[in-house]
Amino acid sequence: MKKILLLSDTHSHIDDAILKYVNQADEVWHAGDIGNLEVTDVLKKLKTLRAVYGNIDDDKARGEFPLNNRFMCEGVDVWITHIGGYPDKYNANIREELYKNPPKLFICGHSHILKVQYDKKLNLLHMNPGACGKSGFHTIRTMLRFKIDGDKIQDLEIIELGSK
Repeated sequence: MKKILLLSDTHSHIDDAILKYVNQADEVWHAGDIGNLEVTDVLKKLKTLRAVYGNIDDDKARGEFPLNNRFMCEGVDVWITHIGGYPDKYNANIREELYKNPPKLFICGHSHILKVQYDKKLNLLHMNPGACGKSGFHTIRTMLRFKIDGDKIQDLEIIELGSK
């Protein structure tokens, strides 16, 4: 079993509120718009980190992290990308591959809107953790945490970090 903390859109911001939950996780997954790599450097010192770069990230972030990160966590096929869209409105750059070979868990960021939705057509769970940074139009900073046990995704929780 793995305890996962899922965050996105830090936009160069990391603080004790985020780190409190990082310390409770086994792995941290970041769905892009990291900002300054000091954010991921801090995260990597504490936990296993899986991340992708986002549209605001510079060449350093793009050199360290992929645009798409597909991997197995326990028995769950996971795909993380920054600009992924939503069920029935997936990003054109990934739509064909997503329909041809859907993962069990599809994660994206970018919108700053927390949303968890099951895609019945593709039989996958879509997650967007919202934004835990302080830049953007969101009013409440959010993250998600959950457990992966074998091939099950369970105990999903919304974490609200308060207003930005």
